[in-house]
Amino acid sequence: MSELRRARVAAAIVLAGVLALSGPTSAAAPKSSVKASSLGERIRQKQIDVEAARKRLAEKRDQLRVRQLRSQDLQNQLQETNSSIDRVSRSLDVLGGEIHDTQRKLEWNQRQLDAAQATLKRHNDALNRRLVDAYERGDMGYVNVLLSANSFSDFVERWDDIRYLIAANERTVRERRNAERAVAAVERELERQRLLLSDTEKREQQDKFQLAGLADQRAALVVVAEQNRRSVAREVAQLEELSAAQEAELEQLIREKQRQEEARRAAERRAAQLSGHELPPETHVGAPATFSWPASGPITSPFGMRADPFGHGFRRHTGIDIGAPMSSTITAAAAGRVIMAHWYGGYGNAIIIDHGGKTVTLYGHCSQVFVSEGQDVQRGQAIGAVGSTGNSTGPHLHFEVRVNGVPVDPIGRLR
Repeated sequence: MSELRRARVAAAIVLAGVLALSGPTSAAAPKSSVKASSLGERIRQKQIDVEAARKRLAEKRDQLRVRQLRSQDLQNQLQETNSSIDRVSRSLDVLGGEIHDTQRKLEWNQRQLDAAQATLKRHNDALNRRLVDAYERGDMGYVNVLLSANSFSDFVERWDDIRYLIAANERTVRERRNAERAVAAVERELERQRLLLSDTEKREQQDKFQLAGLADQRAALVVVAEQNRRSVAREVAQLEELSAAQEAELEQLIREKQRQEEARRAAERRAAQLSGHELPPETHVGAPATFSWPASGPITSPFGMRADPFGHGFRRHTGIDIGAPMSSTITAAAAGRVIMAHWYGGYGNAIIIDHGGKTVTLYGHCSQVFVSEGQDVQRGQAIGAVGSTGNSTGPHLHFEVRVNGVPVDPIGRLR
């Protein structure tokens, strides 16, 4: 090598060192490994914080569901009690009407009974007076009537008349007595019904009183349960805000890791350019236009809003789910550098690859991870195995494309 060539190389090396220390890319030069390690630690610590917040949030959500079920159950019980009170009240109204009708019937039968007894009394009084008169004064009225007959035929007629009259009087007395017994029997039956209805009314009133007390107790329990539910709901809202804030901080750290990776690549190319060495091919400086499918299988859940599989309402699904058998291979969707390869909260074991151009891909719920942070990978290279770690309902790959930290629908870029 000529002296001029050696001088140029030495100057380039010195200039690269100066730029690394003082220029805009100094963060990626001598202290890059230290800062990268520090940033990696911060990311891991933040992931621990996010996972702890998610666990607390999940526990509190479970507690909220229990409180909601308890409150709903008490409300249902209160509604059933109030329905029972309404039913008893309607029954009491019906019983009141029946008691009123029975009372009127009793009064009417009493009047009939009184009239029958009065008539019978008159007949008895008349008969008694006749017997007393006959005894005291020797009243022979019927005999006198017979003896005053003018002929035998007149005597027979008068005898028949007297016999009919006596028979009529006896029949009237019997009918009155029968009527009295019938009315008395009806009165006894009505009185029995009245007593029965009265007893039933008392029991219904007692039931209503007890139900009213039970309704008051259950209403008080509903108030307490609702207060507890609202208190836990507020705690859930606070934890959701905390979890969202920590996740946002984690995403910011990951974006910082991307910027660090971009700065590292730029610094490497500058140093190579200044040293006069041939520049390495730009395999992943810019964002790839397309991605290969990272796993073989159908899309079981697309990108966008969907019903949360864990019962938390409708939420935005930030990637696509590819249904694949457990332990089947996951490949890199494009060339890049692994910037994260470990547990990532609800994603479980996850891999994030930086492809340049502020674009990364994420592979979640892995059962195994074959790569490590800082490793360069090529399109189609095996990086992990399909699993069901984290918040997952079964084996599948959750695949995301993020541009500047924002998830985008990967479907249009997959080839």
